[in-house]
Amino acid sequence: MLTLKKTSIIFTIVFLSIQTSLCSDHTMFEILYGNFNKKYIYHVCRLTESMGIDGNWQKVQWKRIISTKLENYMGCLPDHFPRTEVKLCYDDECIYVIFRVEDQYVRAVASETHGKVWEDSCVEFFFTPGTNVIQGYFNLEMNCKGTFLFQYHNRNSKEQGFIDLTDCGQIEIAYSLKKNVEEEVQYPVTWTLEYRLPFNILEKYMEVDKPAPGTRWRANFYKCADKTSHPHWLTWAPVDYPEPKFHLPEFFGLIEFK
Repeated sequence: MLTLKKTSIIFTIVFLSIQTSLCSDHTMFEILYGNFNKKYIYHVCRLTESMGIDGNWQKVQWKRIISTKLENYMGCLPDHFPRTEVKLCYDDECIYVIFRVEDQYVRAVASETHGKVWEDSCVEFFFTPGTNVIQGYFNLEMNCKGTFLFQYHNRNSKEQGFIDLTDCGQIEIAYSLKKNVEEEVQYPVTWTLEYRLPFNILEKYMEVDKPAPGTRWRANFYKCADKTSHPHWLTWAPVDYPEPKFHLPEFFGLIEFK
């Protein structure tokens, strides 16, 4: 009888240990990544050679890299849903980003750094340079003519502001759209936007997990056009909020450096 009880106790302990381990893994994931949807992971490849910034989606370095698409939206389903893709890569000094947008009703009015670029045909990269979104995040928003707004939000936006213009000057940008689109163009336009963002800029504003194989950041990508005739608010990782609002880092996806 004593042996039977001991066996039963041992079995129960082992069973509970397994269950606890499984629950702990799940709980730890939730603690680290919050509302993160596991479907939205993008793998950032390392550059093996130098790459110029010219806005060319078809150049050999980008051809080797898989894109991800912005297929979710906020607000009502837009009647204009531009096909939007993005690719990322990195080296020791910088992260490289390129967007390609099959668009229409395109405009770009903002012409000064930190202007209202989100009102134009605009693509955006929001990211936490680590896995803990509570530490803060950056938002880099850029219209189709390369004018951008760049902000930091430290510790849940308790400290926030614009990136200094001197630092902004270190970001190298190229775009394909040469036509003046201050007046909205109604016909279909495919445009690209590419930039190189140095890590040393980011380190001035918050702690950065320097990219290396295995490093993870939280991030989301957006496409908007608030003041065009066909506004839309597209996202990569879904954002569970009743109206368009991109400043919700708890819904960021995950980018993993390879």
